[in-house]
Amino acid sequence: MKWTQTLIPTLREAPSDAEIVSHKLLLRAGLIRKLAGGVYTFLPLGLRALRKVENIIREEMDRAGAVEVLMPALQPKEIWEQSGRAETAKDVLCKVKDRANREWFLSPTAEEVITTLAAGEINSYRQLPKNFYQISTKFRDEIRPRFGLMRAKEFIMKDAYSFDTTDENAMVSYHKMYDAYKRIFARCGLQAFPVEADTGVIGGNYSHEFMVPAETGENDVVYCEACGYAANIEKATSGIPKTAAREIGAAVEKFATPGVVTIEALSKEPYKVPANRQIKTLVFIADSKPIIILIRGDDQLNETKLIAKTGAVAARPATPEEIFALLGAKPGSLGAVTSTLNFERGLSATKNTDTYIEFDANITLEGIRIYADERLRGANDMTTGANEDGFHLRNVSIERDIKVTAWFDLRTVSAGEPCAKCVKPLKIRRAIEVGHVFKLGTKYSEALNATFLDVDGSRKPPVMGCYGIGVTRTLQAVIEQGNDKDGVIWPLSVAPYQVCITPLAVTPESEAMKLAEKFYAELTAQGVDVILDDRDERPGVKFKDADLVGFPIRIALGEKSLLKGEVEIKPRSGALQFVKIDEAVAAVLKLVQA
Repeated sequence: MKWTQTLIPTLREAPSDAEIVSHKLLLRAGLIRKLAGGVYTFLPLGLRALRKVENIIREEMDRAGAVEVLMPALQPKEIWEQSGRAETAKDVLCKVKDRANREWFLSPTAEEVITTLAAGEINSYRQLPKNFYQISTKFRDEIRPRFGLMRAKEFIMKDAYSFDTTDENAMVSYHKMYDAYKRIFARCGLQAFPVEADTGVIGGNYSHEFMVPAETGENDVVYCEACGYAANIEKATSGIPKTAAREIGAAVEKFATPGVVTIEALSKEPYKVPANRQIKTLVFIADSKPIIILIRGDDQLNETKLIAKTGAVAARPATPEEIFALLGAKPGSLGAVTSTLNFERGLSATKNTDTYIEFDANITLEGIRIYADERLRGANDMTTGANEDGFHLRNVSIERDIKVTAWFDLRTVSAGEPCAKCVKPLKIRRAIEVGHVFKLGTKYSEALNATFLDVDGSRKPPVMGCYGIGVTRTLQAVIEQGNDKDGVIWPLSVAPYQVCITPLAVTPESEAMKLAEKFYAELTAQGVDVILDDRDERPGVKFKDADLVGFPIRIALGEKSLLKGEVEIKPRSGALQFVKIDEAVAAVLKLVQA
């Protein structure tokens, strides 16, 4: 390809709305252009790099035994209602209506579609295992699209779905995909690592994310350098000890705390109750019902864990109005001691708020579920709110004074806490999620009536797994990880062109242009992706553009070097080399093969 035949609109400065380096370089290097928030056009160079990522994914999916299909982007609402995700995923669904006023969803993923296909086509254990994959455009109604391709409304994803006869066989399929993902990201030049992950609205009970370390990432990853433990902070646990037990003292005592509504205020004079001896009481609305959560005063609630552990479809913090209607006190004076809860209270919240929840008029506070963090188990001599503004309770024993419904790990891990596996200190770093693998179980196959006839003659739902890679996100992650002050540093495997030939004189009769055309033909014949910069521009402009776009190898043909019988070969992140003209093609091929 010649530069003047394609479109590479490089920019000296990035648009003001580009926040992170990879987003800036995607725009400056002429790889993409913004159409609207979260919606981008891929320009020729960006599309070439994207197709190379896709080809690597296809090769590894095929190698792992997956079969490529292509499913509709337009999906009927009814199958999402069958799975239950029309409600649980409603915030991200892009919806359209046809001329008959029937509602459709634009595909954010395809569990429902592939399971519907399996229900109609897979009837016997003899047809299993099967793994189907596609690479296609997906749509998600992001509230705040940002960081370019990292969080977009429209993006390209590889999604795969496995079907197996047993849970054990499903784990075999899972690990095939897990291993394929490691190969994919390595071939893309990414330093990606797997971490334990929450399954979210996708569902399932076993999951890993593949993360690329980056300060601009939107995920916090907890990891241990000593033993290799790694987990998304939404899933991470630590070996931090539970609250030290003390002798159970006197009965619960109420004391005045006028104006005290924070953990910090209660820890100061004249009360001096350390945060680790306080019980923080939170009220949430989970699936339209109020619940109470207890964690230690110096810990933070992990809302993702709360949803996962309690099985709630959705949960949010209750409003101050809802809390007062429920407990008779404002936030900062709340507690769950039985003696403050064993009476009935009218639970109708004020209806003039957007967050109004109409509570069951017959519910009693004693019947509200109370979930406590494991770190509080066995704790006594604690202090908590009295459900009366301006008052707290001391001498609280969890087991004696609070009726806990269930104990869960609900807290957020902090850096420096001991690893649960080896007790060495944990670290936290930011990262970009590029892939996610799930073992789904039978959630979708049961909901969508997919069954097969087993060897024993019984009908069973297949055990499923699903496996996603954000293709466009992976492309941007490559740039986020590979760049310098001059521009992109592409790995050869996904660079839009591997070699840029730069003659400094471009008239057809010039020696530089004749030699450039010769190199172009010879390298192309050897299967090398080559672009010839035939623009009539100053050398500085050409070199800057080549570095900005990030071509891995540049060959410069200038008058001075040609007089010496040499050309300049410059790897993007290496030293300039002067090579004899007749040795130049071999030298470039050696660099490409290396």
